[in-house]
Amino acid sequence: MEIIYAPWAWYIAGPAIAFVMFLLLYFGGNFGMSSNLRTMCTLAGADKYTDFFKVDWKAQRWNLIFVVGAVIGGFIAANYLSANTAIHLNAATTESLKELGFDTISEGYLPDEIFGPDSIFSIKGFFILIGGGFLVGFGARYAGGCTSGHAISGLSNLQIPSLIAVVGFFIGGLIMTHFLIPIIF
Repeated sequence: MEIIYAPWAWYIAGPAIAFVMFLLLYFGGNFGMSSNLRTMCTLAGADKYTDFFKVDWKAQRWNLIFVVGAVIGGFIAANYLSANTAIHLNAATTESLKELGFDTISEGYLPDEIFGPDSIFSIKGFFILIGGGFLVGFGARYAGGCTSGHAISGLSNLQIPSLIAVVGFFIGGLIMTHFLIPIIF
């Protein structure tokens, strides 16, 4: 008998995220993944070269453990709790993506045309990943946090800058989807 696993329903996942946020707020923590990069750079010695990395990394140990847990949890979910990684898209979206040259849409979570080995190691793929990484890193630093930190932690704290940042993330995603992806591909 084959067991087919489905994603958690919103009414389970939402309260679970809210409970984790309650625990973080109760114990004085702020959630965000991009702050871990700063902590890791500090551990690697970047604090010797710039003041931005002069932080008390020991105060962020809990956040580093959280990242390790997120990686392990993601691995377990992907390899042991998922029947497959195919995503279900609207037929119109699938057709639009096929017109752009995405033939492997809905076969996996990440399209091979961007994340497959042939694409990653091409010149175009290299520049897409470097450019995207730069923009994500710059944006997270400029916005004072990443999407997860602002959208989950900042909004749960009712912070107006987080609301502005999240609106900006969505606008950026819409611009990328409707204007830049057709130019790039």
